Amino acid sequence: MELKLEAVVLPVSDVDRAKEFYEAAGFRMDVDNTFSEDYRLVHLTPPGSACSILFGKGMTAGDPGSAQGLYLIVSDVEKARAELVGRGIEVSEVFHDAGGILHHGHEAGDAVHRGAGQERLAGLDPDRTSYASYATFSDPDGNGWVLQEITQRQPGR
Repeated sequence: MELKLEAVVLPVSDVDRAKEFYEAAGFRMDVDNTFSEDYRLVHLTPPGSACSILFGKGMTAGDPGSAQGLYLIVSDVEKARAELVGRGIEVSEVFHDAGGILHHGHEAGDAVHRGAGQERLAGLDPDRTSYASYATFSDPDGNGWVLQEITQRQPGR
């Protein structure tokens, strides 16, 4: 059986503000439909992704900003970061983990959240190992995104 992740629903407080943010970040606008006074669906897709994001009015009961650890895979984290910054998106500096552990956290304001045993170090992974260099950003509600550099996939991926 093949299962493909199609879309992730994001909880946002202001649909138009979120739409403007994601379009500024380069996400492709796929759908913006208002079906009723209580239901609006906005559907956008990150460049090169097969999975999209959905948000809108009446889409989820989740608290705005509660979606965390949303990974965007890039072949060059420095270039991806620079492009987002050039588009007006606030992105953390590039970092890696001291132990080479998969980073699960994000940066929210001044607080840094990590899994147990993780120590965030400035700059690219010294060996430029796939899965080991990151940058983070959040949308206006605080939904947390991770840019992860992957140049060579694990076997079977």
